[in-house]
Amino acid sequence: MNHVPNDSTESDDLDGKVPAEALGDDEQVRPQPADEPITRVKPESLLNLMRQTVDRLESDRTSEGDLKILSRTLRELRYAFKVFRPYRRRRKVTIFGSARTPPDDPAYQTAEEFGRAMAKHGWMIITGAGRGIMEAGHVGAGRESSMGLNIVLPFEQRANDTIDGDAKLVTMRYFFTRKLMFVKECSAVVCLPGGFGTLDEALETLTLLQTGKQTMIPVVFLDPPGGTYYRELSKFIDRELLEGNMISAEDVRLYRVTDSVDEAVEEVLGFYRVFHSMRYVRHSLVMRLNSPLSEQTLAEVNERFNDILVEGEFIQRSALREERDEAELADLPRLVGHFDRRSLGRLRMLIDFINRPEAGEDPDDRDE
Repeated sequence: MNHVPNDSTESDDLDGKVPAEALGDDEQVRPQPADEPITRVKPESLLNLMRQTVDRLESDRTSEGDLKILSRTLRELRYAFKVFRPYRRRRKVTIFGSARTPPDDPAYQTAEEFGRAMAKHGWMIITGAGRGIMEAGHVGAGRESSMGLNIVLPFEQRANDTIDGDAKLVTMRYFFTRKLMFVKECSAVVCLPGGFGTLDEALETLTLLQTGKQTMIPVVFLDPPGGTYYRELSKFIDRELLEGNMISAEDVRLYRVTDSVDEAVEEVLGFYRVFHSMRYVRHSLVMRLNSPLSEQTLAEVNERFNDILVEGEFIQRSALREERDEAELADLPRLVGHFDRRSLGRLRMLIDFINRPEAGEDPDDRDE
């Protein structure tokens, strides 16, 4: 079993070594799933509920096979939570891609370049810890900025040399627990070319965003320069899903297709230019902002995006009383509205709108 850093080693966040752009909300207090409102349930109550569930498994005479699944799931997640806990405020980007991509492949080199660029901004890189694209992301980021979620397979699945033996490596037996950790712990997802597993991970991420089960994050489909993998997938989505009325026109705004590392980095970092994070408080969506919106931008928000509200309008205000569990974010301004919880593509468009460089400016100052 790998050594796990003690909780007190959250020095990455507190000693000033990590730039502010790489610090997000506290994952430990983020509601899961993302569409759940903030609640005040004591951990003791949840633990008691879990114990009651275990007692019922016994009274239900649950089969040995089912008990093995539940036991293994609980143990895997407990250990993964413990490994990730010291880095709970550090922003991380999950990279998906093929394990078969050799180092001389342009896709490998693109993943390595992207990992290196994000690590320079203080972000950490999460991958499946294997070879190919996963290895490339870690090579680019370096061991200190890498976290791995390996999977046990019938054939050998050894962790890549960069992350092998590191305290930030978790090995899991189930794909579903592994995928949960991939999206639960990250602030962005970047997908490079890959096989069935990569497509599964990419499309599940989009499904979670489309249904509001995952807090809004940037998703980038990154091809190597001149590559066609995701460009062709995007055409398929437009032709078969969009034209077939299986998704809405706004849903395609949940992802970005590019073959440029610089554009991928800008898509991820730009998403958090003004937008910081989001929570639901009672019936309201609360978006924390890195800087206040100008009066003109707020008026434009209400004019352009009033259709996604059940009632009323968006207001800009200070932190709500229910958000007192994150003192580090108490001073950030909030954009609050009664969101309909259906128009997730439009919500992404709203975030893009307030992230424009001019969104926080007073219009009278723009010509100075």
